[in-house]
Amino acid sequence: MPRAAAERDSDGYVPSARRLEREAFKRGRTRRATAIAAVSTLLTAVVLYLVIVNSPGWERTRETFFDPAFAKKALPDVLEGLWLNLRLLVVCGASVLVLGMLLAVARTLRGPAFFPLRALATAYTDFFRGLPLIINLLIVVFGVPALRLQGVTTDPVVLGGVALTLTYAAYVAEVFRAGIESVHPSQRAAARSLGLSHRKTLRYVVLPQAVRRVVPPLLNDLVSLQKDTGLVSIAGAVDAVYAAQIIASRDFNYTPYIVAGLIFVALTIPMTRFTDWVTARMDRQRAQGGTV
Repeated sequence: MPRAAAERDSDGYVPSARRLEREAFKRGRTRRATAIAAVSTLLTAVVLYLVIVNSPGWERTRETFFDPAFAKKALPDVLEGLWLNLRLLVVCGASVLVLGMLLAVARTLRGPAFFPLRALATAYTDFFRGLPLIINLLIVVFGVPALRLQGVTTDPVVLGGVALTLTYAAYVAEVFRAGIESVHPSQRAAARSLGLSHRKTLRYVVLPQAVRRVVPPLLNDLVSLQKDTGLVSIAGAVDAVYAAQIIASRDFNYTPYIVAGLIFVALTIPMTRFTDWVTARMDRQRAQGGTV
């Protein structure tokens, strides 16, 4: 079958010779670019490998950080601790989204009557965005039990989750607020002209558009939260990081840290690629007029 006939579509369209030539050129250029990138990556990897392996302290470093026996020994305990990190990610992630949305809505309320609420939400956001997460963790985890309040938990896992939620809610609130303010005022005006109240306009018109627009940055915050769940180890909670620390301090070998780090990387990379895919998809939809 001739090539032009093979390219015929259901409407009987036959691509011109110039178009076929241009598409063949693009395919060839893509293959050349892929080959060059593969060769360049391989050469870079080989050079890095040779530099590291031939360094004076490589043998000692390999025994201390890359010992397969210690990696095999540490893997079960690190995976058991990782279950705590995953639970924290789910619970804190949901709490952060709810609290962040409430803060964003509070900051976008209009009218002088809502000024105290806007001021409190602004102060909260500014304070926790400026306070380093590790200091927040130390204050909550060690400060709350020192108060000896009746009925208040002293569980380091719960307190660590609270500290993570307080900090990340401030960042997520700003993401939501940016999405809310990116909705054109004409959307609000049109909804109000149709008889919707301010609350219904916010719920049915503004927030659906705002949330769709901020999905990529929200996913990025989720990736960061996944990594920062390991900071609860400073309170004594036995997560993946603390499990690795126990083994490393007992055997004076730091391979368990490498194991824990690689596990976090293995979890983060798929989420990062998914975020990139969602971002590219939404960009294409906006370019084609598919997203309001």
